Amino acid sequence: EVVSTQSTGIHPGKANLSKAELKDKLATMYKTTSDVIMPFGFKTDFGGGRSTGFALIYDIVDALQKIEPKYRLQRFLPKKDKTSGRRQRKELKNKKKKEKGKKKAEMGSCKRNGK
Repeated sequence: EVVSTQSTGIHPGKANLSKAELKDKLATMYKTTSDVIMPFGFKTDFGGGRSTGFALIYDIVDALQKIEPKYRLQRFLPKKDKTSGRRQRKELKNKKKKEKGKKKAEMGSCKRNGK
C-alpha cells in the first residue's frame, strides 16, 4: 500500500530542510522507517521558513523500488565515482569513430558501443 501525502515543513531560521531531515521527520510522524519514504517536489515559500511538497510512503522497500521511477531512486543512492575524466572519455569516443570491428570493441568502454 502507498500513502500519498502533501507535507509542509516549517524551518524558521534555516534556508530549507534537507531531504534526509524531511524523511526522518515524516518517519516519526507516520511511525515508520525513513527508507520507505520518498519526498519530492519541495519548494520553499517566499520569505523562507516553510516548504511544501509531496511524499509517498510505502509499506515495504520492495514496493518502493518497484513503483518509483529510476531517477527518484537514484537521488537517494550513493553516487558512483566516474572511472575517467571527461576529456579522456571524449578522446576515446573520437578514436573509436576512426576504428572498425574488433579493434573498436577492444579499445574500452564507451556509451556508443553499448558497454
